[in-house]
Amino acid sequence: QVQLVESGGGLVQPGGSLRLSCAASGLTFNRYTMSWYRQAPGKERELVATITSVGDSTNYADSVKGRFTISRDNAKNTVYLQMNSLKPEDTAVYYCNADMRRGVLKYNYWGQGTQVTVSS
Repeated sequence: QVQLVESGGGLVQPGGSLRLSCAASGLTFNRYTMSWYRQAPGKERELVATITSVGDSTNYADSVKGRFTISRDNAKNTVYLQMNSLKPEDTAVYYCNADMRRGVLKYNYWGQGTQVTVSS
């Protein structure tokens, strides 16, 4: 059974920092592209950041470039999202996603989400 468990969310003041973690189990972690998504109230879920299976390439949404950093530790089956210079508009539920494609086969899993609230 695949499980993705996010942690590290909470309430932070504007300009502050948080580090999210996503611990994976039940899958071969180093074969999966890992991503962070977020969904704010009344809005669609959006892609925040992605890291390749071996961690050699990352991509970010324009809205978080220069402020957020995605990283992974394949020995610990964990992906991280370091969030700096947080803004109120970063408030959302943040979700971890694992994705692997093998020809026509697609394996895609989601965590349960962790709330991030940026407010003074």
